[in-house]
Amino acid sequence: MFTTKSFVFECLKTLQNTCTRGFRSGLALHSRVDLKGRSCLTLKDFTSEEIKKLLWVSADLKYRIKHEKQYLPLLQGKSIAMIFEKRSTRTRMSTETGFALLGGHPCFLTAQDIHLGVNESSTDTARVLSGLCDIILARVYSHSTLEELDKESSIPIINGLSDLYHPIQILADFLTLQEHYGSLDGLTVSWIGDGNNVLHSFMMAAPKLGVHLKVATPKGYEPERSVIEEAERLCKQHATQLVLTSDPMEAARGSNVLVTDTWVSMGQEEEKKKRLMDFRGYQITMETGSAAQPDWTFLHCLPRKMEEVDDEVFYSTRSLVFPEAENRKWTIMGLVVSLLTDYSPHIPRMKF
Repeated sequence: MFTTKSFVFECLKTLQNTCTRGFRSGLALHSRVDLKGRSCLTLKDFTSEEIKKLLWVSADLKYRIKHEKQYLPLLQGKSIAMIFEKRSTRTRMSTETGFALLGGHPCFLTAQDIHLGVNESSTDTARVLSGLCDIILARVYSHSTLEELDKESSIPIINGLSDLYHPIQILADFLTLQEHYGSLDGLTVSWIGDGNNVLHSFMMAAPKLGVHLKVATPKGYEPERSVIEEAERLCKQHATQLVLTSDPMEAARGSNVLVTDTWVSMGQEEEKKKRLMDFRGYQITMETGSAAQPDWTFLHCLPRKMEEVDDEVFYSTRSLVFPEAENRKWTIMGLVVSLLTDYSPHIPRMKF
């Protein structure tokens, strides 16, 4: 029987659950954001409210499934085609386990299986897979491949990584920081390393979440000019700061979060010797952290090499790399659920 007392109890329970996750509750303003049927090639295409909705859904699924042990077959009867031109531990495992956990069927396709653009054009592949599955995740070399797949498919396309962007990694990074700090608004993230696809995605999302970004790259390894220009526009729009430098300590100064990535990506092996020389002085150490805020933390999308960050930082209590890796699963789940269903989180909106 419904009573005022039971209603109050349920409200208090919901608030307690929300606080347990390190979030502050508010009105469910994002419930009207509809992402169903969309593709996710870059977070450049998503508004502030849409990115927050994705993080909100991811946090909600994580709590309900991991902590409350609920079974949520939201994707029962659905399948995902996973096209991998480039290998990956986290992208493959997070997508396969996450999609299956939600009752769906993941199908893994390597370059040897699908011969994308070789034995069959990207156009034909997109049309064929559109009739066989519900969504496609593609981890490719060229971003133009994703654009062609998206143009020709009738189902959503997710960028699992391209040479230009890595949006699913950044969703995991921001969920991790949200959980640790309780709010993203006003944080300063310092990127120290290569001006690559992960950094590009940070630059497309950070201003929309109220996050300041400081970037240190060696000369000649800066982010793409078009990405810088868009990031500067977004910073102006959202009243955040973007600092570009070649001095790692300058980037670290006053920061809450230090981030780096591999200096030698797949396909760059021939450049390894030169890159290692050019990135001297960019290893993140406790000395780098001494310039940051007292509560500074560390992120790395993995796999990690010693030259990028030393063991003292990587295995310290400041390092969030393993929660970050786990959150790849919950954010890919939040993304596919948002793109394929009408799911609404069961908790008040998180304050980002």
